[in-house]
Amino acid sequence: MTHGFKDNTDTDRTTTIGPTECEGAACLRSVAAGRTPELAVAGSRLCPNCRLRLTHDLRRLPRLHEECGQLLTGADRPRDRTSGGASVPGLPFNTAAAEARSEITGTLRSWAALVAEERRLGAPRDTPAQIADFLLTHSAWLHAHRAAGELSVEVARCVRRARRVIDPAPRRRIPVGDCVVPGCAGTLTAAVRPGGTGPAVEVCCDSEPAHRWSGQEWMRREGRPGPEHTEPAVRWMSARDIAALWGVAPGSVYRRASEDRWRRRAVNGRTYYHEQDVHASSATRA
Repeated sequence: MTHGFKDNTDTDRTTTIGPTECEGAACLRSVAAGRTPELAVAGSRLCPNCRLRLTHDLRRLPRLHEECGQLLTGADRPRDRTSGGASVPGLPFNTAAAEARSEITGTLRSWAALVAEERRLGAPRDTPAQIADFLLTHSAWLHAHRAAGELSVEVARCVRRARRVIDPAPRRRIPVGDCVVPGCAGTLTAAVRPGGTGPAVEVCCDSEPAHRWSGQEWMRREGRPGPEHTEPAVRWMSARDIAALWGVAPGSVYRRASEDRWRRRAVNGRTYYHEQDVHASSATRA
C-alpha cells in the first residue's frame, strides 16, 4: 500500500449520507463475478461478512508466517512442490515460502505504520503476532478508513499466497450440506488436505467466504439446517469421507455407525451412510 493521504476518517465517517457498497475483498470478487456487493455497515467501508473475514485473516497471518518459515529449508516441508516458486537443485531453500513471509511482514508493517502515524501512537513490537494484534485493536478505526477496502484486499491476498505455498496439492472435496448460518443459502463443502501441517479439514461455504470452520470447530456444531431452511435432499456419505471429515480412522466410523444405528445403503459393494445420522452423531461426539 502507499501512504499518500492524510487522515480524514472522522470527517468522512460523520458526513457519509446513506448506505454505501462494501469495498472489501469478498464483495469485490462478487462484483467481478457479476453479483451485487453487500452494503457497508454504518460508519464503515465494509459489510459484516468482509469485516468478519478481515478479522479472521488478520488472526491467521502470524500462524501462516510461522508455517511458511518451517518450509524455508525444506526440512519440514509437507510436499515436495510449492506454488509460485521452486527450490534450486542442490539448494534446499523454498523461495516461494520466503516470498510469502516477506509479503506478510511487509503488509502488516505498512498498515501498522499507517495507524501509528495517523493516530499518533507508538508502533507495536516488530513481530507478525504483535503487529496483527495491534491492527485488530484498531480494527474499528480501520474499517471506517478510506483505505479499508485496500487493507481487506491486501490481507486476503497474503492469506491466499501463503496457503498456496503451505498446501499446494489440490484438496479432496466432500459435500456437507446447506450452510448452517441462519439466512445463508450457501452450500457447505469439506476440503480435505492429504497430509501435511495445519488443519486437515476445512468446511467452507460457497456463498459467503466468512462462513468457514476447521474440522475441530465443525465438530462442535450440530451441522443441521437452520429454521429458515427447508429439509435438504438426502445425501449419503462413505466411511472414508466421514473419517476424513472427523479426523478419525475408518474403523471408528464403522463402530459409531453400529452403535448409533445409522441408516445405510450399499452401492456397487460399498456402504454409504445417511448424512443426517452422521451429523446427529457428530453433535453427540462434540
